[in-house]
Amino acid sequence: MTSSLATVSYIGATILFILSLGGLANPETARRGNLFGIIGMAIAVLATVLGPRVTPAGIPWIIGALAVGGSIGLFAAKKVQMTQMPELVALMHSLVGLAACLVGFASYIDTSTVFPTEAEKAIHEVEIYIGILIGAVTFSGSIIAFGKLSGKIGGKPLLLPGRHMLNLVGLLVVIWFGREFLHVHDIQAGMTPLLVMTVIALLFGIHMVMAIGGADMPVVVSMLNSYSGWAAAATGFMLSNDLLIVVGALVGSSGAILSYIMCRAMNRNFISVIAGGFGGGAPAPAAAGGAAEPQGEVSPIAAAETAELLREAKSVIIVPGYGMAVAQAQHTVYEITKLLRAQGVNVRFGIHPVAGRMPGHMNVLLAEAKVPYDIVMEMDEINDDFPKTDVTMVIGANDIVNPAAQDDPTSPIAGMPVLEVWKAKTSIVMKRSMASGYAGVDNPLFYKDNNRMLFGDAKKMLDEVLAALRG
Repeated sequence: MTSSLATVSYIGATILFILSLGGLANPETARRGNLFGIIGMAIAVLATVLGPRVTPAGIPWIIGALAVGGSIGLFAAKKVQMTQMPELVALMHSLVGLAACLVGFASYIDTSTVFPTEAEKAIHEVEIYIGILIGAVTFSGSIIAFGKLSGKIGGKPLLLPGRHMLNLVGLLVVIWFGREFLHVHDIQAGMTPLLVMTVIALLFGIHMVMAIGGADMPVVVSMLNSYSGWAAAATGFMLSNDLLIVVGALVGSSGAILSYIMCRAMNRNFISVIAGGFGGGAPAPAAAGGAAEPQGEVSPIAAAETAELLREAKSVIIVPGYGMAVAQAQHTVYEITKLLRAQGVNVRFGIHPVAGRMPGHMNVLLAEAKVPYDIVMEMDEINDDFPKTDVTMVIGANDIVNPAAQDDPTSPIAGMPVLEVWKAKTSIVMKRSMASGYAGVDNPLFYKDNNRMLFGDAKKMLDEVLAALRG
Protein backbone atom coordinates (compact mmCIF):
# COMPACT_ATOMS: atom_id res chain seq x y z
CA MET A 1 0.00 0.00 0.00
CA THR A 2 1.41 3.38 -1.02
CA SER A 3 1.81 6.25 1.40
CA SER A 4 -0.99 8.20 -0.33
CA LEU A 5 -3.42 5.27 -0.11
CA ALA A 6 -2.57 4.78 3.56
CA THR A 7 -3.28 8.47 4.21
CA VAL A 8 -6.65 8.24 2.43
CA SER A 9 -7.47 5.14 4.49
CA TYR A 10 -6.64 7.02 7.68
CA ILE A 11 -8.94 9.88 6.67
CA GLY A 12 -11.74 7.39 6.00
CA ALA A 13 -11.14 5.69 9.36
CA THR A 14 -11.20 9.08 11.12
CA ILE A 15 -14.56 9.93 9.55
CA LEU A 16 -15.95 6.56 10.63
CA PHE A 17 -14.72 7.12 14.20
CA ILE A 18 -16.46 10.50 14.32
CA LEU A 19 -19.66 8.89 12.99
CA SER A 20 -19.23 6.17 15.61
CA LEU A 21 -19.13 8.71 18.45
CA GLY A 22 -22.18 10.43 16.98
CA GLY A 23 -24.06 7.12 16.83
CA LEU A 24 -23.19 6.23 20.41
CA ALA A 25 -24.85 9.45 21.61
CA ASN A 26 -28.29 7.86 21.19
CA PRO A 27 -29.42 4.35 22.23
CA GLU A 28 -31.36 3.87 19.00
CA THR A 29 -28.26 4.50 16.86
CA ALA A 30 -25.70 2.92 19.20
CA ARG A 31 -25.57 -0.36 17.28
CA ARG A 32 -24.84 1.51 14.06
CA GLY A 33 -22.24 3.61 15.87
CA ASN A 34 -20.49 0.45 17.05
CA LEU A 35 -20.49 -0.89 13.49
CA PHE A 36 -18.89 2.33 12.20
CA GLY A 37 -16.22 2.04 14.89
CA ILE A 38 -15.48 -1.60 14.01
CA ILE A 39 -15.15 -0.84 10.30
CA GLY A 40 -13.00 2.22 11.00
CA MET A 41 -10.65 0.25 13.24
CA ALA A 42 -10.37 -2.56 10.68
CA ILE A 43 -9.43 -0.03 7.98
CA ALA A 44 -6.91 1.65 10.33
CA VAL A 45 -5.21 -1.64 11.23
CA LEU A 46 -5.01 -2.83 7.61
CA ALA A 47 -3.69 0.54 6.41
CA THR A 48 -1.00 0.44 9.10
CA VAL A 49 0.05 -3.19 8.58
CA LEU A 50 0.07 -2.93 4.78
CA GLY A 51 1.46 0.61 4.74
CA PRO A 52 4.97 1.63 3.69
CA ARG A 53 6.31 1.88 7.26
CA VAL A 54 5.97 -1.85 8.00
CA THR A 55 8.57 -4.17 6.46
CA PRO A 56 7.59 -7.67 5.25
CA ALA A 57 9.70 -9.18 8.03
CA GLY A 58 7.57 -7.51 10.66
CA ILE A 59 4.19 -8.68 9.34
CA PRO A 60 4.33 -12.19 10.95
CA TRP A 61 5.00 -10.58 14.34
CA ILE A 62 2.06 -8.23 13.89
CA ILE A 63 -0.25 -11.07 12.83
CA GLY A 64 0.83 -13.08 15.88
CA ALA A 65 0.16 -10.13 18.18
CA LEU A 66 -3.26 -9.57 16.57
CA ALA A 67 -4.12 -13.24 17.04
CA VAL A 68 -3.16 -13.21 20.72
CA GLY A 69 -4.89 -9.90 21.47
CA GLY A 70 -7.97 -10.81 19.45
CA SER A 71 -8.28 -14.17 21.24
CA ILE A 72 -8.11 -12.45 24.64
CA GLY A 73 -10.75 -9.94 23.50
CA LEU A 74 -13.09 -12.67 22.26
CA PHE A 75 -12.64 -14.62 25.49
CA ALA A 76 -13.42 -11.52 27.57
CA ALA A 77 -16.48 -10.70 25.44
CA LYS A 78 -17.91 -14.17 26.03
CA LYS A 79 -17.00 -14.63 29.69
CA VAL A 80 -17.27 -11.21 31.31
CA GLN A 81 -20.70 -10.56 32.85
CA MET A 82 -22.51 -7.25 32.42
CA THR A 83 -21.93 -6.55 36.13
CA GLN A 84 -18.18 -6.76 35.47
CA MET A 85 -18.19 -4.25 32.62
CA PRO A 86 -17.01 -1.27 34.74
CA GLU A 87 -13.87 -3.07 35.91
CA LEU A 88 -13.27 -4.44 32.40
CA VAL A 89 -13.40 -0.88 31.00
CA ALA A 90 -10.89 0.25 33.65
CA LEU A 91 -8.62 -2.66 32.75
CA MET A 92 -8.78 -1.74 29.06
CA HIS A 93 -7.79 1.82 29.92
CA SER A 94 -4.74 0.47 31.77
CA LEU A 95 -3.61 -1.35 28.61
CA VAL A 96 -3.71 1.91 26.63
CA GLY A 97 -1.52 3.55 29.27
CA LEU A 98 0.88 0.61 29.30
CA ALA A 99 1.12 0.74 25.49
CA ALA A 100 1.98 4.46 25.64
CA CYS A 101 4.79 3.74 28.13
CA LEU A 102 6.24 0.87 26.11
CA VAL A 103 6.06 2.80 22.83
CA GLY A 104 7.75 5.76 24.55
CA PHE A 105 10.70 3.71 25.77
CA ALA A 106 11.00 1.88 22.45
CA SER A 107 10.92 5.18 20.56
CA TYR A 108 13.63 6.62 22.81
CA ILE A 109 16.09 3.75 22.41
CA ASP A 110 15.43 3.53 18.64
CA THR A 111 18.59 4.86 16.99
CA SER A 112 17.35 4.48 13.41
CA THR A 113 15.61 7.87 13.41
CA VAL A 114 17.84 10.76 12.36
CA PHE A 115 16.76 14.34 13.14
CA PRO A 116 17.97 17.13 10.84
CA THR A 117 18.11 19.70 13.65
CA GLU A 118 18.52 19.74 17.43
CA ALA A 119 15.12 21.45 17.73
CA GLU A 120 13.33 18.51 16.08
CA LYS A 121 15.20 16.08 18.33
CA ALA A 122 14.17 18.08 21.41
CA ILE A 123 10.51 18.15 20.31
CA HIS A 124 10.59 14.37 19.84
CA GLU A 125 12.07 13.90 23.31
CA VAL A 126 9.38 16.14 24.84
CA GLU A 127 6.75 13.97 23.13
CA ILE A 128 8.37 10.86 24.60
CA TYR A 129 8.60 12.32 28.10
CA ILE A 130 5.01 13.57 28.19
CA GLY A 131 3.69 10.40 26.50
CA ILE A 132 5.29 8.13 29.11
CA LEU A 133 4.11 10.44 31.90
CA ILE A 134 0.46 10.31 30.79
CA GLY A 135 0.69 6.60 30.03
CA ALA A 136 2.13 5.72 33.45
CA VAL A 137 -0.53 7.72 35.31
CA THR A 138 -3.26 6.10 33.20
CA PHE A 139 -1.84 2.61 33.70
CA SER A 140 -1.47 2.64 37.49
CA GLY A 141 -4.63 4.68 38.06
CA SER A 142 -6.68 2.28 35.94
CA ILE A 143 -5.30 -0.73 37.81
CA ILE A 144 -6.41 0.79 41.12
CA ALA A 145 -9.81 1.67 39.60
CA PHE A 146 -10.13 -1.96 38.47
CA GLY A 147 -9.41 -3.10 42.01
CA LYS A 148 -11.97 -0.74 43.53
CA LEU A 149 -14.69 -1.55 41.02
CA SER A 150 -14.16 -5.30 41.38
CA GLY A 151 -14.16 -5.11 45.17
CA LYS A 152 -10.54 -6.24 45.51
CA ILE A 153 -9.66 -2.81 46.96
CA GLY A 154 -11.94 -1.02 49.41
CA GLY A 155 -13.95 1.91 48.11
CA LYS A 156 -13.08 4.17 51.05
CA PRO A 157 -10.77 7.04 50.01
CA LEU A 158 -7.17 6.89 51.23
CA LEU A 159 -6.41 10.46 52.29
CA LEU A 160 -2.73 10.71 53.26
CA PRO A 161 -1.59 13.62 55.44
CA GLY A 162 -0.21 16.40 53.25
CA ARG A 163 -1.34 14.60 50.09
CA HIS A 164 -1.61 17.84 48.10
CA MET A 165 1.95 18.77 49.05
CA LEU A 166 3.09 15.28 48.04
CA ASN A 167 1.46 15.75 44.62
CA LEU A 168 3.05 19.18 44.21
CA VAL A 169 6.52 17.92 45.16
CA GLY A 170 6.09 15.01 42.74
CA LEU A 171 5.15 17.42 39.93
CA LEU A 172 8.19 19.64 40.62
CA VAL A 173 10.48 16.60 40.60
CA VAL A 174 8.98 15.44 37.29
CA ILE A 175 9.58 18.90 35.78
CA TRP A 176 13.15 19.01 37.06
CA PHE A 177 13.98 15.55 35.70
CA GLY A 178 12.32 16.56 32.42
CA ARG A 179 14.82 19.39 32.15
CA GLU A 180 17.66 16.96 32.88
CA PHE A 181 16.28 14.54 30.30
CA LEU A 182 16.39 17.16 27.55
CA HIS A 183 20.05 18.01 28.30
CA VAL A 184 21.60 14.52 28.32
CA HIS A 185 24.07 13.57 25.61
CA ASP A 186 23.37 9.87 25.17
CA ILE A 187 20.55 7.36 25.58
CA GLN A 188 22.08 5.62 28.60
CA ALA A 189 22.24 8.89 30.56
CA GLY A 190 18.69 9.76 29.54
CA MET A 191 17.26 6.52 30.91
CA THR A 192 17.81 7.58 34.53
CA PRO A 193 15.55 10.69 34.52
CA LEU A 194 13.06 8.82 32.31
CA LEU A 195 12.82 5.91 34.75
CA VAL A 196 12.58 8.22 37.80
CA MET A 197 9.76 10.15 36.14
CA THR A 198 7.97 6.90 35.26
CA VAL A 199 8.10 5.66 38.86
CA ILE A 200 6.77 8.99 40.16
CA ALA A 201 3.98 8.95 37.54
CA LEU A 202 3.02 5.40 38.52
CA LEU A 203 2.90 6.38 42.20
CA PHE A 204 0.86 9.48 41.37
CA GLY A 205 -1.69 7.37 39.45
CA ILE A 206 -2.04 5.04 42.45
CA HIS A 207 -2.29 7.92 44.92
CA MET A 208 -4.77 9.84 42.79
CA VAL A 209 -7.33 7.02 42.45
CA MET A 210 -6.82 5.68 45.97
CA ALA A 211 -7.83 9.13 47.25
CA ILE A 212 -11.11 9.01 45.33
CA GLY A 213 -14.10 7.60 47.18
CA GLY A 214 -16.40 4.88 45.93
CA ALA A 215 -19.26 7.26 45.22
CA ASP A 216 -17.09 9.12 42.70
CA MET A 217 -16.12 6.01 40.73
CA PRO A 218 -18.36 6.83 37.70
CA VAL A 219 -16.36 10.05 37.35
CA VAL A 220 -13.11 8.10 37.68
CA VAL A 221 -14.09 5.76 34.83
CA SER A 222 -14.85 8.66 32.49
CA MET A 223 -11.72 10.50 33.67
CA LEU A 224 -9.51 7.50 32.92
CA ASN A 225 -11.24 7.20 29.56
CA SER A 226 -10.06 10.75 28.85
CA TYR A 227 -6.53 9.99 30.05
CA SER A 228 -6.34 6.92 27.82
CA GLY A 229 -7.29 9.10 24.86
CA TRP A 230 -4.53 11.59 25.58
CA ALA A 231 -2.11 8.68 26.06
CA ALA A 232 -3.08 7.38 22.62
CA ALA A 233 -2.60 10.88 21.14
CA ALA A 234 0.84 11.08 22.75
CA THR A 235 1.67 7.70 21.20
CA GLY A 236 0.61 9.10 17.84
CA PHE A 237 3.02 12.01 18.23
CA MET A 238 5.86 9.63 19.13
CA LEU A 239 5.15 7.43 16.10
CA SER A 240 4.28 10.35 13.77
CA ASN A 241 0.92 8.65 13.20
CA ASP A 242 -1.79 11.17 12.33
CA LEU A 243 -4.65 8.72 12.90
CA LEU A 244 -3.57 7.95 16.47
CA ILE A 245 -3.30 11.66 17.20
CA VAL A 246 -6.80 12.39 15.88
CA VAL A 247 -8.46 9.36 17.50
CA GLY A 248 -6.67 9.98 20.79
CA ALA A 249 -7.84 13.59 20.77
CA LEU A 250 -11.42 12.46 20.05
CA VAL A 251 -11.39 9.99 22.94
CA GLY A 252 -9.59 12.40 25.27
CA SER A 253 -11.91 15.33 24.64
CA SER A 254 -15.10 13.24 24.74
CA GLY A 255 -13.94 11.64 28.00
CA ALA A 256 -13.27 15.07 29.48
CA ILE A 257 -16.76 16.26 28.47
CA LEU A 258 -18.28 13.11 29.96
CA SER A 259 -16.36 13.69 33.20
CA TYR A 260 -17.82 17.20 33.35
CA ILE A 261 -21.33 15.81 32.83
CA MET A 262 -20.78 13.22 35.57
CA CYS A 263 -19.53 15.88 37.97
CA ARG A 264 -22.58 18.04 37.28
CA ALA A 265 -24.82 15.03 37.93
CA MET A 266 -23.22 14.64 41.36
CA ASN A 267 -22.93 18.35 42.18
CA ARG A 268 -19.17 17.92 42.32
CA ASN A 269 -16.32 19.68 40.58
CA PHE A 270 -13.49 17.85 38.90
CA ILE A 271 -10.79 19.26 41.19
CA SER A 272 -12.65 18.14 44.31
CA VAL A 273 -12.91 14.62 42.89
CA ILE A 274 -9.17 14.48 42.20
CA ALA A 275 -8.40 16.01 45.59
CA GLY A 276 -10.26 13.20 47.36
CA GLY A 277 -13.73 11.86 46.71
CA PHE A 278 -16.34 11.07 49.28
CA GLY A 279 -17.83 7.77 50.36
CA GLY A 280 -16.98 4.18 49.88
CA GLY A 281 -17.20 2.59 53.27
CA ALA A 282 -19.49 1.96 56.15
CA PRO A 283 -20.87 5.01 57.90
CA ALA A 284 -18.74 6.39 60.71
CA PRO A 285 -19.47 4.69 64.04
CA ALA A 286 -21.45 6.57 66.62
CA ALA A 287 -19.58 8.49 69.29
CA ALA A 288 -18.93 6.73 72.58
CA GLY A 289 -21.84 6.88 74.96
CA GLY A 290 -24.45 7.58 72.36
CA ALA A 291 -25.53 4.98 69.85
CA ALA A 292 -26.92 6.27 66.59
CA GLU A 293 -30.69 6.51 66.79
CA PRO A 294 -32.70 5.18 63.85
CA GLN A 295 -34.58 7.81 61.89
CA GLY A 296 -37.81 5.86 62.15
CA GLU A 297 -39.34 2.49 61.45
CA VAL A 298 -39.33 0.83 58.07
CA SER A 299 -42.43 -0.79 56.58
CA PRO A 300 -41.62 -4.15 54.98
CA ILE A 301 -43.72 -5.46 52.12
CA ALA A 302 -44.09 -8.92 50.58
CA ALA A 303 -43.83 -9.83 46.90
CA ALA A 304 -47.56 -10.58 46.66
CA GLU A 305 -48.45 -7.17 48.11
CA THR A 306 -46.02 -5.53 45.69
CA ALA A 307 -47.70 -7.29 42.78
CA GLU A 308 -51.10 -6.07 44.00
CA LEU A 309 -49.89 -2.46 44.16
CA LEU A 310 -48.47 -2.72 40.65
CA ARG A 311 -51.63 -4.32 39.31
CA GLU A 312 -53.80 -1.49 40.69
CA ALA A 313 -51.47 1.31 39.55
CA LYS A 314 -52.02 3.42 36.45
CA SER A 315 -48.49 4.83 36.36
CA VAL A 316 -45.26 3.08 37.44
CA ILE A 317 -41.67 4.32 37.34
CA ILE A 318 -38.83 1.82 37.81
CA VAL A 319 -35.47 3.13 39.04
CA PRO A 320 -32.67 0.56 38.50
CA GLY A 321 -29.38 0.60 40.37
CA TYR A 322 -26.28 -1.51 40.85
CA GLY A 323 -28.28 -4.06 42.86
CA MET A 324 -30.21 -4.95 39.71
CA ALA A 325 -26.94 -5.47 37.87
CA VAL A 326 -25.51 -7.70 40.61
CA ALA A 327 -28.67 -9.84 40.71
CA GLN A 328 -28.89 -9.99 36.89
CA ALA A 329 -32.56 -9.09 37.29
CA GLN A 330 -32.99 -6.92 34.19
CA HIS A 331 -34.71 -9.66 32.18
CA THR A 332 -37.28 -10.30 34.91
CA VAL A 333 -37.82 -6.54 35.16
CA TYR A 334 -38.65 -6.46 31.46
CA GLU A 335 -41.08 -9.38 31.81
CA ILE A 336 -42.90 -7.48 34.55
CA THR A 337 -42.85 -4.35 32.38
CA LYS A 338 -44.37 -6.19 29.41
CA LEU A 339 -47.09 -7.71 31.58
CA LEU A 340 -48.04 -4.39 33.17
CA ARG A 341 -48.02 -2.52 29.86
CA ALA A 342 -50.27 -5.19 28.35
CA GLN A 343 -52.73 -4.41 31.16
CA GLY A 344 -52.68 -0.70 30.32
CA VAL A 345 -50.23 0.46 33.01
CA ASN A 346 -47.90 3.30 31.97
CA VAL A 347 -44.47 1.89 32.88
CA ARG A 348 -41.29 3.92 32.45
CA PHE A 349 -37.70 3.78 33.69
CA GLY A 350 -35.89 6.63 35.43
CA ILE A 351 -32.11 6.61 34.92
CA HIS A 352 -29.70 8.71 36.96
CA PRO A 353 -26.50 9.72 35.12
CA VAL A 354 -24.28 8.02 37.70
CA ALA A 355 -26.43 4.95 38.43
CA GLY A 356 -24.23 1.85 38.62
CA ARG A 357 -20.45 1.91 38.46
CA MET A 358 -19.86 3.63 35.12
CA PRO A 359 -21.65 6.09 32.82
CA GLY A 360 -24.53 4.41 30.96
CA HIS A 361 -24.33 1.22 33.03
CA MET A 362 -28.09 0.92 33.54
CA ASN A 363 -28.87 1.85 29.92
CA VAL A 364 -26.66 -1.00 28.73
CA LEU A 365 -28.33 -3.51 31.06
CA LEU A 366 -31.83 -2.48 29.98
CA ALA A 367 -30.84 -2.56 26.32
CA GLU A 368 -29.50 -6.09 26.86
CA ALA A 369 -32.94 -7.08 28.20
CA LYS A 370 -34.56 -5.44 25.12
CA VAL A 371 -36.41 -2.77 27.09
CA PRO A 372 -37.79 -0.26 24.52
CA TYR A 373 -35.66 2.87 24.33
CA ASP A 374 -38.67 5.20 24.35
CA ILE A 375 -39.65 4.28 27.93
CA VAL A 376 -36.12 4.71 29.32
CA MET A 377 -35.98 8.32 30.53
CA GLU A 378 -33.13 10.43 31.88
CA MET A 379 -33.43 12.03 35.31
CA ASP A 380 -34.20 15.52 33.97
CA GLU A 381 -36.97 14.12 31.76
CA ILE A 382 -38.83 12.20 34.44
CA ASN A 383 -38.25 13.94 37.78
CA ASP A 384 -41.31 16.17 37.44
CA ASP A 385 -43.55 13.13 36.89
CA PHE A 386 -43.04 11.45 40.28
CA PRO A 387 -45.86 13.37 42.03
CA LYS A 388 -48.26 12.02 39.37
CA THR A 389 -47.01 8.44 39.75
CA ASP A 390 -48.80 5.72 41.70
CA VAL A 391 -45.84 3.40 42.35
CA THR A 392 -42.09 3.81 42.02
CA MET A 393 -39.92 0.71 42.26
CA VAL A 394 -36.29 1.25 43.26
CA ILE A 395 -34.25 -1.83 42.42
CA GLY A 396 -30.92 -1.87 44.20
CA ALA A 397 -30.30 1.89 44.05
CA ASN A 398 -29.48 4.01 47.08
CA ASP A 399 -27.53 7.24 46.78
CA ILE A 400 -29.29 8.38 43.60
CA VAL A 401 -32.69 8.35 45.38
CA ASN A 402 -31.55 9.79 48.70
CA PRO A 403 -33.66 12.78 49.85
CA ALA A 404 -30.80 13.87 52.15
CA ALA A 405 -29.22 15.38 49.04
CA GLN A 406 -32.00 18.01 49.15
CA ASP A 407 -32.95 18.10 52.83
CA ASP A 408 -29.65 17.79 54.73
CA PRO A 409 -27.02 20.49 54.02
CA THR A 410 -24.48 18.55 56.12
CA SER A 411 -24.81 15.37 54.07
CA PRO A 412 -21.79 14.37 51.94
CA ILE A 413 -24.14 14.23 48.94
CA ALA A 414 -25.85 17.58 49.70
CA GLY A 415 -26.82 19.33 46.48
CA MET A 416 -26.46 16.22 44.33
CA PRO A 417 -29.38 15.97 41.88
CA VAL A 418 -31.41 12.83 42.72
CA LEU A 419 -34.48 11.02 41.45
CA GLU A 420 -37.35 12.22 43.68
CA VAL A 421 -39.01 8.83 44.09
CA TRP A 422 -40.47 9.72 47.52
CA LYS A 423 -42.91 12.12 45.84
CA ALA A 424 -44.87 9.23 44.31
CA LYS A 425 -48.00 7.91 46.02
CA THR A 426 -46.08 4.77 47.07
CA SER A 427 -42.38 3.95 46.72
CA ILE A 428 -41.02 0.43 46.99
CA VAL A 429 -37.29 -0.03 47.62
CA MET A 430 -35.74 -3.42 46.89
CA LYS A 431 -32.60 -4.14 48.93
CA ARG A 432 -30.89 -7.10 50.52
CA SER A 433 -30.56 -5.25 53.83
CA MET A 434 -30.60 -1.80 55.42
CA ALA A 435 -26.93 -1.25 54.56
CA SER A 436 -25.94 2.16 53.23
CA GLY A 437 -25.07 2.67 49.58
CA TYR A 438 -21.71 2.97 47.88
CA ALA A 439 -21.22 6.46 49.31
CA GLY A 440 -21.67 5.16 52.86
CA VAL A 441 -24.52 7.61 53.52
CA ASP A 442 -27.74 6.64 55.34
CA ASN A 443 -30.95 7.07 53.35
CA PRO A 444 -34.02 8.72 55.02
CA LEU A 445 -36.18 7.42 52.14
CA PHE A 446 -36.40 4.04 53.88
CA TYR A 447 -38.27 5.55 56.84
CA LYS A 448 -40.83 7.67 54.97
CA ASP A 449 -44.50 6.88 55.57
CA ASN A 450 -45.24 6.15 51.91
CA ASN A 451 -42.20 3.90 51.44
CA ARG A 452 -42.15 0.11 51.61
CA MET A 453 -39.05 -2.13 51.80
CA LEU A 454 -38.97 -5.35 49.80
CA PHE A 455 -36.00 -7.20 51.28
CA GLY A 456 -34.15 -9.99 49.51
CA ASP A 457 -32.23 -10.81 46.37
CA ALA A 458 -33.61 -8.65 43.55
CA LYS A 459 -33.86 -11.51 41.05
CA LYS A 460 -35.59 -13.86 43.49
CA MET A 461 -38.06 -11.26 44.75
CA LEU A 462 -38.88 -10.00 41.24
CA ASP A 463 -39.50 -13.57 40.12
CA GLU A 464 -42.02 -13.85 42.97
CA VAL A 465 -43.62 -10.55 41.96
CA LEU A 466 -43.87 -11.76 38.35
CA ALA A 467 -45.42 -15.06 39.44
CA ALA A 468 -47.98 -13.20 41.57
CA LEU A 469 -48.86 -10.88 38.68
CA ARG A 470 -49.37 -13.84 36.37
CA GLY A 471 -51.39 -15.67 39.00
